[in-house]
Amino acid sequence: QVQLVESGGGLVQPGGSLRLSCAASGFTFSASRMSWVRQAPGEGVEWVSSISPTGGTTDYAASVHGRFTISRDNAKNTLFLQMTNLKPQDTAIYYCALSTTGSRGQGTQVTVST
Repeated sequence: QVQLVESGGGLVQPGGSLRLSCAASGFTFSASRMSWVRQAPGEGVEWVSSISPTGGTTDYAASVHGRFTISRDNAKNTLFLQMTNLKPQDTAIYYCALSTTGSRGQGTQVTVST
């Protein structure tokens, strides 16, 4: 079955950077559009970014455009999210998701605070 395991979250100061990873298994990763979504405390799920199967096309929410970069390594079945210039409002649990089904992993906590 689909398994998605996120890692790389943590506590970072405003303006800092983090790189999230997502190890995928149980499906044909290289043929799948993938996404990152996030959920802040008390809020609904917010779409962050998506990437096409080959990595040639990426899309970003306006709130992260220019600061976050989504990428993938199809040889290693791994999805990435490079986050720079982090802001307190980026604090959330970040999930990678299989775009077609919405299946998500357990998430990784990102906290941006002084």
